[in-house]
Amino acid sequence: MFYEKPMPFYMSYPMPWLTEEEWEQRRDLQRMKACWSKKAARIQELAEEECDRLEYGGSRMYDEYPDRWMMRRLCGKIEKRLKEQGEAPAGGEQEENLRDLIEVLLYHEIYRRRCSRRKCRTFF
Repeated sequence: MFYEKPMPFYMSYPMPWLTEEEWEQRRDLQRMKACWSKKAARIQELAEEECDRLEYGGSRMYDEYPDRWMMRRLCGKIEKRLKEQGEAPAGGEQEENLRDLIEVLLYHEIYRRRCSRRKCRTFF
């Protein structure tokens, strides 16, 4: 006699906390990222790596009022990594524009993670 094995719970509901609307928002963000320039995509990748390092319980990234010095320090780390890889302009207005782009992308990534964490907390 053939008995079908029961499906484990974690396979039947892969992401129970994400609604269809959130899935659509994530897909839309990925589509928009595909239109970015290579430099902006590289900066976003580095910003995500820095945020991954700060993704733990009690992280300063999730403080109600994030420390401005910490945020600037993270931007400085990203800028330093870009310079080490030879992807950052040296001096002048271009360097200032790059710093502004780094700040915007990093702050947006932190904001996005803070929002998703806030939504997830309501389910636990």
